[in-house]
Amino acid sequence: MWRMADYDLIRRPRRLRQTPALREFVTETRLHPADFILPLFIADGIDAPREIPSMPGVYQHTPESLVEICREALDAGVKCVDLFGVPREEDKDATGSVAVAEDGVLNRAIALLRKEFGDELIIMADTCLDEFTDHGHCGVLTTDAHGREVVDNDPTVEIYCDMAVAQARAGAHIVSPSGMMDGQIEQIRRALDRAGFADVAIMAYSAKYASKFFGPFRDAVGSSLKGDRRTYQQDPANVRESLLETELDIAEGADFVMVKPALPYLDVLAKIAEMSPVPVAAYQVSGEYAMLNAAGQNGWIDYEETMMEALMSIKRAGADQIFTYYAIEAAKRLNG
Repeated sequence: MWRMADYDLIRRPRRLRQTPALREFVTETRLHPADFILPLFIADGIDAPREIPSMPGVYQHTPESLVEICREALDAGVKCVDLFGVPREEDKDATGSVAVAEDGVLNRAIALLRKEFGDELIIMADTCLDEFTDHGHCGVLTTDAHGREVVDNDPTVEIYCDMAVAQARAGAHIVSPSGMMDGQIEQIRRALDRAGFADVAIMAYSAKYASKFFGPFRDAVGSSLKGDRRTYQQDPANVRESLLETELDIAEGADFVMVKPALPYLDVLAKIAEMSPVPVAAYQVSGEYAMLNAAGQNGWIDYEETMMEALMSIKRAGADQIFTYYAIEAAKRLNG
């Protein structure tokens, strides 16, 4: 026989779901526009924004449209953007030298935004070579003892250091090395400090997996990659490896750590959030965005509600910041 105490215990959760006001009153996890980081692509040699076919609603920008969308983001409450450069094909080479050049597409965009917005907008820059190399890998290639073509870690890190300093000099508040080279955080921190940029923060791609969810991103940056990056990005089957990489990045001086992709790796995100003494970000990558967008366009899901649910799940798993191409739309929904 049920006792009143048992009945009360069973009914208690449902009593707090009866009205929108009650549900909001007991919400455990909340999204805020300031949680979001908006990834943006600036392309050289285009005279109008160019939509990315596999990512409807996302564009390669001109300088003018870049400023415009950053202003829209700020008006919606999104405080941070992450910039990726898309050079002209003829500017790519084996070492990605245009990534370091003061007049390279990415560094020009950083300087433009810093001049336009000052410290009102947090400018993050992708510190990696894959967009800028003619082979599409994240670093300098060499041949190992077995005749295999591989990324040469130490010369690559040297270029990352030069790239980070160039980005800081252009006005970046945060550099985000995403190439997964060993020791990259420590060396970049030293390079920034030596160059007088001790206040520039580092967002470490600590748990970046060799994921098929990155597919549309390669369209976005016009990647020249043939093959894959499994020798330096992490195995999707592994978790302990990510915890170790995160510990190393924190020890080397990372100011933030990141899990990428987000939704397929919420278990990894939760574990890292539990152990990290620094803020933890997660990147809702191009494939996650494209899948939800395509399902919505086909009427298979309620796109806007599903996207907000996905962002909430990332926050609930422990993310302090969320990279998402839906940042402006989500912020506007949250603002009512």
